[in-house]
Amino acid sequence: MNDETNAPSETTLSAESKKNVTKANGLLRSGLLVSVMTMMSRVLGLVRDIVLAAVLGGVASGGQAGAFYVAFKVPQFLRRLFAEGAFAQAFVPVLSEYQEQKNRAQVRELIDKVNGALTLSLLCVVLLGVLGSNVLTHIVAPGFIDQPNKFAMTESLLKITFPYLLLISLAGFLGSILNSNDRFVAPAFTPIWLNVCLIAAGMFYAEFTDSPATALAYGILIAGFVQLFFLMPFVYRLGLFPRFNFDLSHPGVKRILTLMLPALLGVSVAQVNLVIDTILATNLPDGSIAWLYFSQRISDLPLGVFAIAISTVILPTLSRQFANNNESKFAPTLDWGVRFVLMIAVPSVIALCVLAQPILTSLFLYGKTTQLDIVMASHSLQAYSIGIIFFMLIKILVPGYFARQDMKTPVRIA
Repeated sequence: MNDETNAPSETTLSAESKKNVTKANGLLRSGLLVSVMTMMSRVLGLVRDIVLAAVLGGVASGGQAGAFYVAFKVPQFLRRLFAEGAFAQAFVPVLSEYQEQKNRAQVRELIDKVNGALTLSLLCVVLLGVLGSNVLTHIVAPGFIDQPNKFAMTESLLKITFPYLLLISLAGFLGSILNSNDRFVAPAFTPIWLNVCLIAAGMFYAEFTDSPATALAYGILIAGFVQLFFLMPFVYRLGLFPRFNFDLSHPGVKRILTLMLPALLGVSVAQVNLVIDTILATNLPDGSIAWLYFSQRISDLPLGVFAIAISTVILPTLSRQFANNNESKFAPTLDWGVRFVLMIAVPSVIALCVLAQPILTSLFLYGKTTQLDIVMASHSLQAYSIGIIFFMLIKILVPGYFARQDMKTPVRIA
């Protein structure tokens, strides 16, 4: 009798099951929306890369391709740490916790003070990067030291592209606020503007200058302003538009900084590997940096469209579930993400390994790009594709630790 009395009723189980199904459907819908936006961005990204390949090429660019891709990669590398990398993974769980457990005024105070700390830190980093562009070029492009023209061009382009870090990181901050409030579409759409600006710079401005690489660098800078201003109205409508309030002693800011430092190490491992690829490629024959860039962009497609989209969607959900001590839903949410990306990852790896050269030929064999560029890029694409499954799984599993505010375990593993 007691067993029957204490056992959950079929009605209760049915209601709970329906609730779980509704939640899973909501995650799937959000994930698909983000995936669609990300797919649009990646398709435009491919158009952008086709334009870059036609305008710059590889071995035939006279060094402009190598200089531009180095100047493009450095702020992109730092962006992945400050914008959607370590900062977002530390900020979103803390903001989600504040939204669940604190009042509206306390949430606003946290956002304002994080904005002050982030903006001031980024201004210092950007100032150092622009003033120290010569030293930075020595570090990231040591192979250009014996090629004065290419070295000078890389240094000049870095001064133009480096401020993009400030703009895109602040845009990432606004995107994190929106994601924490289940507004996923606008942040997922934002990267499209970078592609639009670069395509415009490549197709129009670059044709009327002796240095298309310079035109493209200004396209990156303009894209930063466009992306930041695009997100502002969405955050303003939420009533959470950040104001500048610098206070490192705020407990929420201190928590984020504490969580961010180990996350910075964990996130940077994969990015540092790509930077090392670039550093090594500067010592290789002309065209090597472009070859790596083409192949990396293709291998990033399934990672960006699916794994990052699902990771973006489940992090706020996992953070809320952990903040509310809802362990029974935490594991199924993570399991759903793993199964979804595996369904995509396995066929992606097979396709990229087998069809590397035809894919690259179809996309990039235009303008100044040569058949040698395609053959060499296909070798690196096949090598990159082997790791796709594992990188996609990492993107899903790591948010499980970050949602629990456990930053140390992913760092140790990384």
